[in-house]
Amino acid sequence: MVILLVGVSALVGATLFGGGDGASGGPSGEEPIAAERPATTNPAIYEAPTIPTPETIAPIQIPEPAADLAPTEVRIPKIEVDAPVDALGVDAQNALQVPTDPARVGWWSGGAKPGDDDPSVLVGHLDSSTGPAVFFQLERLVPGDVIEVDRADGSTARFMIERLESHPKTQFPTTAVYGSTEGSTLRLVTCFGAFDDVARSYENNLVVYANLMP
Repeated sequence: MVILLVGVSALVGATLFGGGDGASGGPSGEEPIAAERPATTNPAIYEAPTIPTPETIAPIQIPEPAADLAPTEVRIPKIEVDAPVDALGVDAQNALQVPTDPARVGWWSGGAKPGDDDPSVLVGHLDSSTGPAVFFQLERLVPGDVIEVDRADGSTARFMIERLESHPKTQFPTTAVYGSTEGSTLRLVTCFGAFDDVARSYENNLVVYANLMP
């Protein structure tokens, strides 16, 4: 999934109009005759411009910076997971990258942050050449179990599991995982099912769906 952010800049031009040589009168200092003035019904056009002083200028309202909700750590008490989270992008084939460390969790940084509307997607390995990895026991979770996600601003978002689904990797539910949702949701994704010795990969993906708790 590629998201293009298009910025539009507006160029505003200001034209200043002035007339005469700036003197208070004609060449001899006399008041110009009325015929030399443009017709107007607004005498204020001849008044000197008002230059605002600091007291008359409204202070600029600088908005408070938005809280940084990027995930930093995920905890799943039911299966004793307590792991740091790394931001991930996509590769040349537009596939989500995977964590390089089997003990760490990856967050798709192109999607929502935990607590924002739409899904926040976290991925982790099932196992590695050295043994079980961070999401090895993900299949033990059931609806009602809780997932806690610490965020960069020091807060914690708590999610309750709604359901678990297993899908062949050739039929990955892209829309259900990455598609827009009402409110803040969380997706955990790992490998699952039988291991293909030829492809050196598991045949399925396990997806955990969870919703933000009030």
